[in-house]
Order: sequence, then C-alpha cells, then structure tokens
Amino acid sequence: MRLIYHNLFTVLWIAFFVYWQIMAIRVKPTQRLEPIASRVLRVLMFGAAIALLSFPPPGAWLRLRLWPQGAVPFWAGFAITFGGLLVCVWARVHLGRNWSRSVTIKRDHELIVTGPYAMVRHPIYTGILTGFLGTSLAVGEARALLAFILVAIALWIKLRLEEKWMRAQFGAKYEAYSNRVAAVVPWTL
Repeated sequence: MRLIYHNLFTVLWIAFFVYWQIMAIRVKPTQRLEPIASRVLRVLMFGAAIALLSFPPPGAWLRLRLWPQGAVPFWAGFAITFGGLLVCVWARVHLGRNWSRSVTIKRDHELIVTGPYAMVRHPIYTGILTGFLGTSLAVGEARALLAFILVAIALWIKLRLEEKWMRAQFGAKYEAYSNRVAAVVPWTL
C-alpha cells in the first residue's frame, strides 16, 4: 500500500507542478510584484511541507499515526487531492493571462469574479489546501497534519497581501465582491 501511495500521489503532484510551470509562460507583464522576502518565506514553508510528506521524518512524534492506515483514507485522500487540484486548474484557466504565482498587479489587470471566482475569491488557494488536506488524510500521520498547517499559514499570509492589493487596485468594486463572496471556503471564510 505504501508503494502505491508514494507513487500515485507523487505522480499527481508532479503533473500538477509541471502544468503550473508551463502555464506560467504566457501571462501579462507584471506592474507590481510582492517583496522577495515574502516569496522566499512561502517557498520555504511549502518546501518544508513537501519534505514532511516526501521523506521519513526524524522525530517519532512526526510519525505518530492519527488514524488507521487503509484503503478508505488512502482513496478518499486521493479523491480529495485530485478534486482540489482540479479546482486549481479550473481557476488558473479562468484567470487566463491575469495569473501569477506571486502576489502581483498585472498591466491591464482585470478583476475576475466569474467561474470559480464566483464561489470563492481565492479558488487556487482553496484547491491547494484541499489537495494538501487529501494528501494528509492519505498519509494519516502527524507530519502530514503539520505539512497542511504550514501550507495553510503560507497561503493565509499570501492571501492577506493579495487582498490588500486588490482593494487598493479595484476599490469599491473589490469591497463589494469581498462582501458577497467568501475568501477560501465557500459561503463561510
């Protein structure tokens, strides 16, 4: 089971990462880019989360099993991960050339409020969190929960900056959008 888990989830996440890199090629020019310190912090937090999920952890407490390993958490986790990554792809396609991996303001930046953006303001973050949640469910150890928490914190920091910039860029239009559409979890948060 462990060999299947490792390979299946690894292939899924690598395919997603490769797609993400390819789609980053043809985007609008950047007008304003977040500071390098916040980008580096996010990369380090994601790197730590990926390392926790990919390599045997040194501490026994990180290997603490939170629920029994088996087919149900594995396949449920896979379905949740796959669904989360599909949400990311849908949102990425819907953003088109406005997308960026960093917090940016693009030249001729548009406020997108349709498709997945009609359900949440940050569907890519929703999808990534869902993907890590599914992977964590399949792993079932404390290290996976810690990885999920690291990703959630990294995305929350990014979200706060992005919200600030969107409010500055789009003013009342963004304020009205944020009043009717949740940030990450539909109809709640």
